[in-house]
Amino acid sequence: METVPAQSDFVNKQLLPPHYVYRFDKYFDAPDKEFFSYLSSRKKIPDYEAIKWYNELAYNIRSDIRNKEEAVWGEIGIFKKDEAGEIVFEETALHLPLFSPVPAERVVRTNASHHMWVGDRETTTTQMSELLQEEVYVEKEAWWIYALILAAVGLCISFFHYYRYGMNIGSLFN
Repeated sequence: METVPAQSDFVNKQLLPPHYVYRFDKYFDAPDKEFFSYLSSRKKIPDYEAIKWYNELAYNIRSDIRNKEEAVWGEIGIFKKDEAGEIVFEETALHLPLFSPVPAERVVRTNASHHMWVGDRETTTTQMSELLQEEVYVEKEAWWIYALILAAVGLCISFFHYYRYGMNIGSLFN
């Protein structure tokens, strides 16, 4: 079970509370040593018996999936095979209403100044906004210069053509 942190819902102007979800990872199925220590302390059994108990539970779930195509695990969820034969976990909805959403109004203070760290030096928001307000050079559009150059090249080619073949009706269609 993992905790999903609180999230902001700006559309509805509220903060959603943290909630819990179950995560099943078929590639990472070996728990660490801390899990077995926790399990042994909760069941009040030695570590090696906790490991044995866990392995038996995992074996029973796998055999249930093989035999019945699904294994129900209490109110937590269902393990079953998908169309490709892979084991998947369908979570049962958790109903743990620990907290309810809280109304939240966004406050924007335009001229507020406070200290902040930028890299390894301390500065204020006023100094940073002045630094970020430096004038940025924006290049003007010069499309007409390219059009003028193309027109000049076209006129040069036309002039050369009329100079070479003369100015008559026959040279217009070449």
